[in-house]
Amino acid sequence: MNSSVLLPSQVAVLCGGLGTRLLPLTADRPKPMVEVAGRPFLEHLLEQFAEQGITRFVLMTGHLSEQIADHFDDGASRGWRIQYSDGPAWWETTRRLHEALPLLDERFLLVYSDNFAPVDLPALAERHRANDTAITVTLKSKHQGNIGLGPDGLVALYDPDREADGLDHVEIGYMMVERDRAKPLWAAVQGQPDINFSQVLRQAAVAGELGGYVPGGPYFSVSDPSRLEVTRNALGARKVLLIDRDGTINRSVGRGQYVSTWEEFEFREDTVEAMETLASEGYSFIVITNQAGIALGLVDPMEVDRIHEHMVVELAGRGIPVLDVYVCPDHWDSGSKRRKPAPGMFFEAAIDHALLLDRVLYIGDDIRDCQAAVAAGCGMVFLADEAMSHDLPVSRHHQSVHSSLLGALDAIRALHP
Repeated sequence: MNSSVLLPSQVAVLCGGLGTRLLPLTADRPKPMVEVAGRPFLEHLLEQFAEQGITRFVLMTGHLSEQIADHFDDGASRGWRIQYSDGPAWWETTRRLHEALPLLDERFLLVYSDNFAPVDLPALAERHRANDTAITVTLKSKHQGNIGLGPDGLVALYDPDREADGLDHVEIGYMMVERDRAKPLWAAVQGQPDINFSQVLRQAAVAGELGGYVPGGPYFSVSDPSRLEVTRNALGARKVLLIDRDGTINRSVGRGQYVSTWEEFEFREDTVEAMETLASEGYSFIVITNQAGIALGLVDPMEVDRIHEHMVVELAGRGIPVLDVYVCPDHWDSGSKRRKPAPGMFFEAAIDHALLLDRVLYIGDDIRDCQAAVAAGCGMVFLADEAMSHDLPVSRHHQSVHSSLLGALDAIRALHP
């Protein structure tokens, strides 16, 4: 079955808790309404789904629920449809879901209201189809997490106490749920429905009804003050561009050849001029580059470091901030998850610099750059002849072809108003 058929048209949001870890901020407002980048966090979360075409929401509210209803109303002014299932602040999460069942579709997305991750919903839907489980939950790798993920994509172990061996992931919400297959899971748990939803997930794992989906990149949370500040930074109005090196920042030396010393490094002046202009408008840059010459023994890795040290200094001297340089030294036949067109270096940069990749552009001159951008879930500025546009991989994010970075300035600015 095609993932577009599986993709739900409704999101249910658990947003009724007291948010005690965020006190005193939550003394007079619900946790989902805490300010992030000038707006309530919940607004960012709902807009994420609306941008991917899902505009029907069920908000399961509790603590100071009137503030949420007053802000969003029925959603009509935004082109959304919002329904509410309200209850006392002391209700457990499963009780909230149980009371909301009459409003829920046969298949829906269930999310927490304190986490934000750049989840590709069609990819989640495809993983859910392959899992064929009542629930598929989005995961992140983490030492001493609460989930052990099996090689078949099913959750082999769920332990909210984090005491068992083999717990190498943590669940962050963004769950795809089959309503009628999930209901019997919590019906089998003692004390239901007044139980935490983690107990339902544990029961689902025991029953072989819990699947996992692991997207790349970071996730963000407003669950405590330190995480809130990171999330405010990530969701704020930042202007960071990812950019290739050879053929983009500097001139290539020919197919199968490598810039092996700083003395051989020649800037592509049109790119640097464009970077200067963008830097003057508040942009900064992160370089992501393949350097297979290292694996081939044609380039000394210490010399590559020297090249980048000089490159960063030279660009800084022209007012261009380079935040970081990511290098993959692997051979193209290595199966490396870091080497473009694989997205590994993009995910590393996103984690290190708290980036939302779906709000970032990558600038490059090779079709593998475009493929890597799509795999990472970010947009692409392709420096090539317009005739190359037919080779671009399918993406829901920005893609444009320009003969030089100077010609792409307006397209870049349009994405960062």
